[in-house]
Amino acid sequence: MAEINLPQSEADALIAMPKVRVNEQEHDFPPLLQSLVIPLSSQDRREAFVLDIHSGRINLSKLTMQNRGRQVVVLVRLDLGGPPHRNPDGIEVPCPHLHKYQEGFGDKWATPAPAQHFPDLSDYWRTLRDFMEYCSIVEPPIFRRGMFS
Repeated sequence: MAEINLPQSEADALIAMPKVRVNEQEHDFPPLLQSLVIPLSSQDRREAFVLDIHSGRINLSKLTMQNRGRQVVVLVRLDLGGPPHRNPDGIEVPCPHLHKYQEGFGDKWATPAPAQHFPDLSDYWRTLRDFMEYCSIVEPPIFRRGMFS
């Protein structure tokens, strides 16, 4: 993906901007052995966003939830059940961890997933709802709860 460097204030505004689903399509959660790419938009339809959800193919506990703006800019990503992440300064952050856009670095920095926003990371169904709330998705996509959520 092409990398676009946004000013931090613009990225923060995109993260905080209320987002809505663009259609009534139903999606299975978690998306076993597949990935979901779900279009979203701002309430005024001027900005396009994407909610990506990727499940592990071998490690079924691995799950990534990501919110993108401008089609290619990763604004927020939550990694669950995967390997640790090494930040640009060499510090390793264990999983689960949260990536939030940082000017000049994009999504290359991670921090431990904040418990005040993600209180039960073992419950993927609740974590999906918490993630959408964290990303200001006020009218979320429609999900069918699967047997592993």
